[in-house]
Amino acid sequence: MKMINIKVPETSELDAMQLYMILASSLYEKGKLSLGQAAKTANLSKRAFTELLGSYNVSLFNYPATDLAQDVANTREYAL
Repeated sequence: MKMINIKVPETSELDAMQLYMILASSLYEKGKLSLGQAAKTANLSKRAFTELLGSYNVSLFNYPATDLAQDVANTREYAL
């Protein structure tokens, strides 16, 4: 695993755990890390990581909005 150093102003009220989660959840959301890799980056189990994703406004399901809109349209067609 790569090690990097990040300098954060002392005035920020973020602790190391929050920084790990911000980084890991962002990379997971962008599809750069798998769920397992992101959890490991955040130093959490997969379960703990998935439970925290919502508080960082990241969906567990990496599902593009365009696909969701198409699925909704398809569902309406079948309902009629």
